[in-house]
Amino acid sequence: MTEELKRLTEKIGEELGAVKDLNELEELRIRYVSKKGEVSMLMGKLRDLPKEERPAFGSAVNDVKQTIEEVLHAKKRELEDRALLESLEKEKIDVTLPGYAFRQGTIHPLNQVIEDLEDLFVGLGYEIADGPELENDYYNFEMMNLAKDHPARDMQDSFYTDPTTLLRTHTSPVQARTMLEKKGKPLSIICPGRVYRRDDDDPTHSHQFTQIEGLVIDRDITFGHLKDTLLKMVRHLFGPEREIRLRPSYFPFTEPSVEVDVSYVKQNGEIGYIEILGAGQVHPEVLRMGGYDPDTYQGFAFGIGVERIVILKYGIDDIRHFYTNDLRFLEQFKGVNR
Repeated sequence: MTEELKRLTEKIGEELGAVKDLNELEELRIRYVSKKGEVSMLMGKLRDLPKEERPAFGSAVNDVKQTIEEVLHAKKRELEDRALLESLEKEKIDVTLPGYAFRQGTIHPLNQVIEDLEDLFVGLGYEIADGPELENDYYNFEMMNLAKDHPARDMQDSFYTDPTTLLRTHTSPVQARTMLEKKGKPLSIICPGRVYRRDDDDPTHSHQFTQIEGLVIDRDITFGHLKDTLLKMVRHLFGPEREIRLRPSYFPFTEPSVEVDVSYVKQNGEIGYIEILGAGQVHPEVLRMGGYDPDTYQGFAFGIGVERIVILKYGIDDIRHFYTNDLRFLEQFKGVNR
């Protein structure tokens, strides 16, 4: 029996040297050391041996099986290492080849102006406030001093989803909500966001557009603070040489109210003005509804249409360009400084 084990070990060694890949190695393992392999079958011969020889033979078979498994494992590592090296050699990267060209996107022109103004006002100590686009009539109109029968509501033809809920027509309800949250404490906020009004789509109008409104409330706030803030904003957007002109106007939520014009140079060299936003000191009734004593606190507010700013800033002739996702239009703003 010992000679038979020796011959089996030698036979496996010869066959192992001829193995070329892992599949052949697995076939060899199954043939010899699986449950029905030749080594395992030798254990069946124990019953034919005398009792005194069985322990020695069983131990010898186990030693042979362990030796075979060790050499098979070593051979497996050798084949795996060889396969890895061959794979790496085939998959070698030629670093001299040109890389893939990745198309670089750009920030939408509306977002460029919004982020630019956010940076400006955060630097001036303002907070950025946000609120729902589907808004309650109370915050959208009534807290802005527009009662249900107020004629100024006709100025903002609205999208109602039910008698008390609508798509906000301005970002003013964010101001109303923030005033209530502050509970009579001073505040300085800007409120950027989308707003919605029933309107025909044409080169200058859209049923959806973007606003940035600002609100400051504190003690001893004057109209001079408002004018200084507006001048800083206009010069930041259009250049340090620009001036502003304030014209009396009417808004239900501010008193007094003004339309703000910005200067520009006409083709003949003369200075002209074009309207860009509305503003004013916060109406005492709006302060009162927001939880502020108008005898103690004053405030100013302003609201700009972002589309109008971008149109003036970059000479765009149609507001609808902002919403058509035309890459020929959007790619013109790559690398544009804010």
